[in-house]
Amino acid sequence: MDVTMLIDKGGPVMWVLLGYSIIAVAITVERFIYFYLLPRAESEIENLQSSSGKRMAPEAAIAIGVKQAASDGVQDLARVASRIGSEQLGRMETGLRTLAWLGNTAPLLGLFGTITGMIKAFQVIEQAGGKVDAQMLAAGIWEAMITTGAGLAVAIPVLLLLHFLEGIVDKRAKSMQWVASVVIEQLPHVSEGCVSDQIKHRDSLAHAI
Repeated sequence: MDVTMLIDKGGPVMWVLLGYSIIAVAITVERFIYFYLLPRAESEIENLQSSSGKRMAPEAAIAIGVKQAASDGVQDLARVASRIGSEQLGRMETGLRTLAWLGNTAPLLGLFGTITGMIKAFQVIEQAGGKVDAQMLAAGIWEAMITTGAGLAVAIPVLLLLHFLEGIVDKRAKSMQWVASVVIEQLPHVSEGCVSDQIKHRDSLAHAI
């Protein structure tokens, strides 16, 4: 049975889930390309201060921003690092909340399709006065079962990919924390606040809905 036939038997909910899949694939591909092209952090702070083409490593942005703030006489360098880190994390997290939304609502859509399919099946039973065969109920049962499976088939890979991307963001967030701490320690300015507590990727978006 081809995909088109499955979508037709599953009803309108299947078209919505197909749209979910297309959006999720587009976001995932774009994020993988983004992280692939994002310059990697080097082991030494000096190497982080050079940009790569038009794109700069988040660690380099923090190192340059903190040193510039220090040269301008700013005392609270931890706050500067936190602000720059938040901006960089916002860029890396683009699209992840949408993935979380898709992954959390896809099973609910599948359940909705199950309910509508069973309603159709019971309507057939009612119209036939209780004397029906399996062939008459097939359409409603098809819709009920297909939408449930489709909802899970969309949600599971989306949530797995979301967790993988969140892991990448978490790794870069820790790298930015380390760079910010080292740069601030090397400067003769006193800064209040803990950098490691301020540059932090928020909790898993998979449960944000």
